Amino acid sequence: MAVATSTEVVDLRNRGRGSRPPGERSLVASPGTWFVWAGIAVFFVFLAGIVVSVLVDSFAKQWFTTWLPEEWTVGWYAQAWDRFDLTHVIGVTLLVAFSVVALSVLIGLPASYVLARTRFPGKQLVLLLFLLPILIPPITYGIPLATVMYNFGLGRTILAVVLVNLVPSVPFVIITMTPFIEQINPSIESAARMSGARTVQVFTRILAPLLVPGILAAGILVLVRTVGMFELTFLVSGPQSDTLVVAIYRAMTSAGGGEARQLISSMGVVYTAMMLVILVIALRFINPTQLVARVKDTGDD
Repeated sequence: MAVATSTEVVDLRNRGRGSRPPGERSLVASPGTWFVWAGIAVFFVFLAGIVVSVLVDSFAKQWFTTWLPEEWTVGWYAQAWDRFDLTHVIGVTLLVAFSVVALSVLIGLPASYVLARTRFPGKQLVLLLFLLPILIPPITYGIPLATVMYNFGLGRTILAVVLVNLVPSVPFVIITMTPFIEQINPSIESAARMSGARTVQVFTRILAPLLVPGILAAGILVLVRTVGMFELTFLVSGPQSDTLVVAIYRAMTSAGGGEARQLISSMGVVYTAMMLVILVIALRFINPTQLVARVKDTGDD
């Protein structure tokens, strides 16, 4: 008669208790997991419904009580493009967005380095002040900013739109970049200085290549935020300096809201498509889920 070993006895007991081999997952989820997935599914269903309804409306000649329009047309896009001069509006939007990104990085990167590498009294208070333009509603400081711009004769200009958008964008870059710089080992800079490198060379040749993931991440977030910023842009822009999101609002409210609904829907589709193109191009060069891991590995080295 064979005698079972201790390993076999333990294996038989585990099988009796319903245990699974390592790496095998249970198909039975907890009620909390199902609730979370149900919430996510409902969110995406509502989101898809909104997007699809606007997209269908932009191609509908007439759409009232039926599930789908009886007649379709692409004429709304051509009419909206000519009526609201979308070529100029999109050009202004991209000019403002990329200008804000470039200036925010140029200003925010040195400031982030100072905050990451130095200690001084009131540092936490300074960080809190940088958070304020991000946390509080833009309209609360947008009206005083607009007053200043108009007093200096900059109202309704592209320069004013760029300047007011820098107020929340520069702190955003600083808050994003400071942790990236903190995770880089300061001994790398010390070794470069001992080899004769000056501060500018350390910053441009040593730190800048290591900070590329963080710079790209901050730039992408600022770009998307600026393109979608309505309050600050609306307060200081004019007919020749409106971005696309402001142009959509003006089209909705012009002549007491007398514009055809399909015109507004077509402009909304153009705005959404532009945002998707920006995100696709940005994600082509950077993977957001790997940003922190990259910088952490660099700091450990």
